Amino acid sequence: MQEPLLRLNGVNENLQIRIETTLQGADVPQLVEASLLAIFPDFPIPAHPENPKLGQASDAVWSSESVPLGTFLKLLHEQRILDTALDAMTASFDGSKTHFAILRQAAIVGKVAFPLPGEHPLGGVITVHLEGENLGDWIEAATWHKGRDAVPRGIKDENAMGTDGEAATWV
Repeated sequence: MQEPLLRLNGVNENLQIRIETTLQGADVPQLVEASLLAIFPDFPIPAHPENPKLGQASDAVWSSESVPLGTFLKLLHEQRILDTALDAMTASFDGSKTHFAILRQAAIVGKVAFPLPGEHPLGGVITVHLEGENLGDWIEAATWHKGRDAVPRGIKDENAMGTDGEAATWV
């Protein structure tokens, strides 16, 4: 009988987690809520105002700490984007903390997509902030897949995607 895989979620794993998103302009709170809950179902949605109207634009930041990352990590595995996730999640990694963004337009349909650095995509982003003493090891474990037995990967290695989002070619 095969052992079940260890499922990480970040909570109770010595990580500080903060998830946040900014509602601005024509952002519809119900759609932003749907995006958040599709990827982070335990995110506590604050009471929100009516939809934006002419002269009354959205202007709020929704933020919460200690939100489990289990659904997010499960989607990475299901979508088979673990190497991309490793690169995106560690692009701003400094040894004990990192932050990365997820596109809200993809999230609303249960998909995880990462914007390119410097992009300000239509539909906004969900920003994930992670901090912890062994964060690098945790991210590598959370994004591990069997293919890494044949092609090992690590944080910011020579196989990481370029800053333009293009994949590195393995030799």
